Amino acid sequence: MIPRYSRPEMAEIWSADNRYRIWFEIEASACEALAELGVIPKQAAKNIRKKGKWDIARIDEIEKTTRHDVLAFLTNLAENIGKDSRFVHQGMTSSDVLDTSFAVQLTQASDIIIKDIDDILEALNEKVEETLDLVTIGRSHGIHAEPTSFGLKLANHYAAFKRAKRRLSAARADVATCAISGPVGTFATVDPAVEAHVAKKLGLKPEPISTQIIPRDRHAMFFATLGVIASSMENFAIEMRHLQRSEVREAEEPFAKGQKGSSAMPHKRNPVLAENLTGLARIVRSTVTPALENVALWHERDISHSSVERVIAPDATIALDFALTRMAGLIRGMTIYRKRVAENLQALGGLHFSQRVLLALTQAGVSREDAYRLVQSNAMAVWSDLQDGKRALFKDRIMADPTIAKKVPGRILAACFDERFYIRRAKKIWKRVLSSKE
Repeated sequence: MIPRYSRPEMAEIWSADNRYRIWFEIEASACEALAELGVIPKQAAKNIRKKGKWDIARIDEIEKTTRHDVLAFLTNLAENIGKDSRFVHQGMTSSDVLDTSFAVQLTQASDIIIKDIDDILEALNEKVEETLDLVTIGRSHGIHAEPTSFGLKLANHYAAFKRAKRRLSAARADVATCAISGPVGTFATVDPAVEAHVAKKLGLKPEPISTQIIPRDRHAMFFATLGVIASSMENFAIEMRHLQRSEVREAEEPFAKGQKGSSAMPHKRNPVLAENLTGLARIVRSTVTPALENVALWHERDISHSSVERVIAPDATIALDFALTRMAGLIRGMTIYRKRVAENLQALGGLHFSQRVLLALTQAGVSREDAYRLVQSNAMAVWSDLQDGKRALFKDRIMADPTIAKKVPGRILAACFDERFYIRRAKKIWKRVLSSKE
């Protein structure tokens, strides 16, 4: 991933130095287990741990000849360890190192992303609490529907990221497996105790059965989970972009002092952060299909998955980490224009009360078909007046309709036009979101 969309902590996970650090820990830990089993001398294991060093430039130079990264690494280790290096990699195969290392890197990346999600949940929690009592127009198909709470709009995103955290925690556990099982996974040349020891040292669990590699369905689920998280992020970004539109102007992402929105038009305040989240979500989702295709491999091992993972793992995790951090900042710096929210709520002359009038008529004994016709005819008249630029209030038309007045007492009709009615259960819903375990 390019530096523009990279944060140092996540980028470091995919650095050559971190990769070789994990590789050495796998090899050194395996030697310690072999020493305990009496397969190699205990002093040799100590020497390997003490003298094991590597040089990235030297590994790169060796690989030009070997065309094999693990062998290049082992050769460089041998140059530093000396004669005891003959005990390194005993009974192991390259995939034991590569797949176990990949598991460690994915768990490291998961831990950062889970922290990112926690930050988003905290930011959303604050905004929900601030706006739970703010009545706003709800929209379906982009058209005014019925009022809701602005806080509940945000609470939906909070619930989505609670689910995201749960799913990612499960995906992390799924990829946190270690395989030190030797060629084609038979343990013929390495004792399963070695695998158990390495797994414990690295915070992993032994893979119940591997071929020469860890099954890739684990990784497919991991990247699919990242894709779903990215989509939840985009869902928020799309809402933000809509709310910031000039015709809506209910909320706005942060716009810093000195920031410029356009090279040509000095007045512009564009939703660039939300648009950036949308773009980065596409990048993360684009890694899901290759991860799924990596599941189907030849026999006990091929490397068709390898090049894919070397690209998609850094790109997906680095892009998502950057984007989630940006999203948390956007939420915290978001401005909500309460006056504009109220203006938009009244923009269609109270047509959003139509269902309440409909229900009042049915409660009074009018058939649903007749009630719908009565309410809709008044609603369409208001629509028409508004289109002609006339002032029109749905409540006035309803209260003046003689047919409706005969069916429903005036005090009951008047009670239908209370906007607070729509958020009377907002706190209960929010409490349910907070307490939900799903």
